[in-house]
Amino acid sequence: MIKSRLRKLATISLVCTFLVMLAGSVVRMTSSGMGCPDWPKCFGYYIPPTDISTLTWSPNRPFEKGQVIIREDALLVASSDFTTASDFDASNWEPYTKHDYAIFNATQTWIEFINRLLGALTGIPVLLLFAFSIAYFRKDPLVTVLATFGLVLLGLEAWLGKMVVDGNLIPNQISLHMFGALGLVAIFTFLSVRLRQIPFTFKPRRDRLIILSGSIGILLLLIQIYLGTAVREVVDEVGKAALISTPDWTESLGLNFIIHRSSSIAVIVILGYFAVQIVRTRTISTWPRVLLAFLALEVAFGAGMAYFEMPALLQPLHLIFAAFLFSLAFGLLVVYWRKTENAPL
Repeated sequence: MIKSRLRKLATISLVCTFLVMLAGSVVRMTSSGMGCPDWPKCFGYYIPPTDISTLTWSPNRPFEKGQVIIREDALLVASSDFTTASDFDASNWEPYTKHDYAIFNATQTWIEFINRLLGALTGIPVLLLFAFSIAYFRKDPLVTVLATFGLVLLGLEAWLGKMVVDGNLIPNQISLHMFGALGLVAIFTFLSVRLRQIPFTFKPRRDRLIILSGSIGILLLLIQIYLGTAVREVVDEVGKAALISTPDWTESLGLNFIIHRSSSIAVIVILGYFAVQIVRTRTISTWPRVLLAFLALEVAFGAGMAYFEMPALLQPLHLIFAAFLFSLAFGLLVVYWRKTENAPL
């Protein structure tokens, strides 16, 4: 009973992590990362404003400590609870000093807020997974250890999200933030497999080439994702320079783009070989085919972004399908390992 519950919680946690990654990609696509310039609240509110009037000083209006206004292109924070008088009193306000971004866009604010809300909701199944795993410790300590690590990593991801906002979207922190999410994907994928009843196909030994190809393919995929984040950062700069609309805009993306585009062939070949060989062993049938289909879609999304000037819709799809590929390949590797061993991992 508890094993089934843990498996469901691990799967729900995995799905929630994918949703957060998708939301984060939409945030990046729409440049909404600073839609909420403070953290964990948004302009000092639990529910963000929908109109600039909320962030504009006006007479005879109550404010609570921590609420924010935009005045003279700067963020000011209420230093206490008070009601404004007929004239602006600077002594009631403190400047927001973590950064100087003071722009309100209702759409961007709510996109970022939804991203944060999904992140907070993800904490519920992850916390429950940890709580139930404690009772499972004697039966399988690794489950408890990984559930604990998943909870800690989720907390670190929340803290890093705060650092990203406080630093006004520091590029390296954004990439680190994303790889933390991939770490969560790995943990919940592994737990979903480990907690599932898998019939073993006994063999004298595993096919080492299959395991090697899967391991190398996953490593190359992670490198591809990192290069993709580096390219995305350059794209932001190219977009600011208004070069994306020019026919040769990809030439402005530099060496990372060339490596990212060219090395994708290696990922396709190696992960494709991995999936085909698993199908041929007849140990797993459906999921390797799903992996091949996702590989094809990921290539199509990447080509569409390169040849059609970064369509907005393809950007989050390209990222989320890369995360799907990572989860699928890693899960297949774990399942194949277990199905060809005399004992579970």
